[in-house]
Amino acid sequence: MPSTNTDTELEIALEYNDLRWLVAELRSDHAGEMGAVAIYQGILKVTHDDALQQFAQRHLQTEKHHLAKISALLPAADQSRLLPIWRVAGFLTGAIPACFGPAAVFITIDAVETFVESHYLSQIKRLADHGECEVRELLSSCLRDEVEHRDEARHLSPHEIGLIGRSWQRLVGTGSNFAVSLARRF
Repeated sequence: MPSTNTDTELEIALEYNDLRWLVAELRSDHAGEMGAVAIYQGILKVTHDDALQQFAQRHLQTEKHHLAKISALLPAADQSRLLPIWRVAGFLTGAIPACFGPAAVFITIDAVETFVESHYLSQIKRLADHGECEVRELLSSCLRDEVEHRDEARHLSPHEIGLIGRSWQRLVGTGSNFAVSLARRF
């Protein structure tokens, strides 16, 4: 059956919609990695604990690597217009718990990385329909690193985090979800 203009237009529209979805997701990923870099910078600015400084330095390098990789895929014109807000929010998400010590930081990183794991997994699953692609491979690599960060923080966290710790984790998760929603759009 010969292709009609309507079929061609439909294919182009479908490709454009896929591209719009992917750009929005990469925008949220870029904003998230920018926020993650700022989280570790906030921790380092506040903490005087040597072990926590080493933890934050290691994770900061990984997050900078993720940010560079995602930045290479996302033109500056498609990046979130709210990046200054994500930097401040990330910095505060690291600095505030660092004021209360390593346990508060580890509880925070556990919450952040738990959210990021779910966020990246949903993108990877959606990209599975496209077979192996550069973006899916990158997100899978980032996901592995983020899960390692979460597991390390979880291992270092106190076993009982209490009501305040659980409330803080819910706030961090809710804030992360809200930030992703905004970053996809702006």
